[in-house]
Amino acid sequence: MMISVGQLLRLLSIQRVLIRHGLDEIILATHLFRPVRFLLYLLPWNWTRRHRESRAKRLLHVLEDLGPIFVKFGQFLSTRRDLLPDEIADEFSKLQDSVPPFPGEQASRIIEQAYGHSLDQVFAEFDQTPLASASIAQVHAACLKDGKKVVVKVVRPDIEKLIRRDLGLIRILADLAERYWEDGRRLRPTRVVVEYHKIILDELDLIREAANASQLKRNFSASESLYVPRIVWDLTRRNVMVMERIEGIAIADITALKTAGVSLKELAEITVGIFFTQVFRDRYFHADMHPGNLFVLPASAGRPIRIAPVDFGIMGSLTDFDQHYLAKNFLAFLNRDYRKVAQLHVESAWVPPDTRVDDFEFAIRTVSEPMFEQPLKKVSFGRLLLRLFQTAQRFHMEILPQLLLLQKTLVNIEGLSQQLYPDLDLWHTAHPWLERWMGERAGVKRLIKASREMVWAERLPDLPKTVMDVLDTARNGRLQVRTYSEQMAHLNQEIRRARRHVVWGVAGSALVLSAALLLQRQEVLGTFWDVPALVWVLGGLGCFLLVASVSGN
Repeated sequence: MMISVGQLLRLLSIQRVLIRHGLDEIILATHLFRPVRFLLYLLPWNWTRRHRESRAKRLLHVLEDLGPIFVKFGQFLSTRRDLLPDEIADEFSKLQDSVPPFPGEQASRIIEQAYGHSLDQVFAEFDQTPLASASIAQVHAACLKDGKKVVVKVVRPDIEKLIRRDLGLIRILADLAERYWEDGRRLRPTRVVVEYHKIILDELDLIREAANASQLKRNFSASESLYVPRIVWDLTRRNVMVMERIEGIAIADITALKTAGVSLKELAEITVGIFFTQVFRDRYFHADMHPGNLFVLPASAGRPIRIAPVDFGIMGSLTDFDQHYLAKNFLAFLNRDYRKVAQLHVESAWVPPDTRVDDFEFAIRTVSEPMFEQPLKKVSFGRLLLRLFQTAQRFHMEILPQLLLLQKTLVNIEGLSQQLYPDLDLWHTAHPWLERWMGERAGVKRLIKASREMVWAERLPDLPKTVMDVLDTARNGRLQVRTYSEQMAHLNQEIRRARRHVVWGVAGSALVLSAALLLQRQEVLGTFWDVPALVWVLGGLGCFLLVASVSGN
């Protein structure tokens, strides 16, 4: 573990900041320094200390003083509530990614270097004064030669060097914590730093952010509720991005929204609907939907109210597993069926198979019932999901980062919708989305999708040869079965179940295929058989077998 001179100097400056905010006991409390902890009381600056702020607030001030990379690290940690106590995570969520801008002339040079042309060759106008400035990049207003208004996002000069220096230092501190902090091995801070390293370096690549915007725009191409600004791809580089300028009302400006005649109730419902559309339809969501990133385009010229996001640096994606986890658990919570929640976790192997359902159910009820004692519309989706994560973690479930990112986004959406319209019942708004998702999971669309995923059309021609190869191998005495698990009975049961599902799937596919062939030959066979009735019988039986083959039963 090597440390450079620059990192050593930076480490000393961090130590000074910790001491200034009365947090030197954090270092002395580690396992490595515990034998000399008495030194804490001998240090002169501890002799005259008076009342202090809470540790959470002092940690917040430390991150603010250490600069933008540590501020963003604190923002990232605020989403990892599986690692931090609530009071610290709540304080870290207050961190603002706002730093003084760098000179507009410097931004101009970066842009000219990226394009290989002078600014006046590319833009009709370019405002040297930035519209906004953050730790990674800042934004300037501009106008293209064709008169279209755009914004130009420019990555800060030398920011990558600064990031790598501070990230290297954070990695060293995480490694020390994992070695000498009593909770270090359980929380695995080095893995958290690796995750943060990927996220912040991804934010440096504006081509990636532009691709995120394009994906979101494509997902909502037929929507009248979300408007994603157009990316000017010809002028987008790794450190420069040009995007259509949005001229709307900041979603947090309630007074301006009311003046423009915007229905706050409708706007709140649209905001929530957009979120659930992203989660349960697209499985791809904007993960930074705080008020500073959202603008409202009031209804005009026959168009309804639309919401326009402007920052696409942080996006989340969900797997089918994640989506299933969320929907099933939310529906069970809606019915206050805590046993169902516990069974879902055990049956789906989200927690170890030896977990006692009764114990898990009791733990979930303990954290949930106090929340449900208040009116349902006042129960926070985000807080409930967090409590579920924390409870499940006690039973050794590893919470995936994308679910934690979703939980943080959900808290933002809840806070925003409550700010717009305090009487909004989020559970009532969410219920149709959950019901629709469940219907699609069990409906014809899901069946067709599952059948496609099985690629029977590709595998059926090879099936006879595969079966014959297996029979020949068995007849010649060369078929061997090797055991790799001590839980043989359970393994055999799973094999029998898998074999049964395969047989059902093959038979179902064959019946559906036969029904389709009969339908095509209806004109020829119609004189001999009642083809429609036969198609219904074969197709229905085939669909039943296919559903049975892809179900978990």
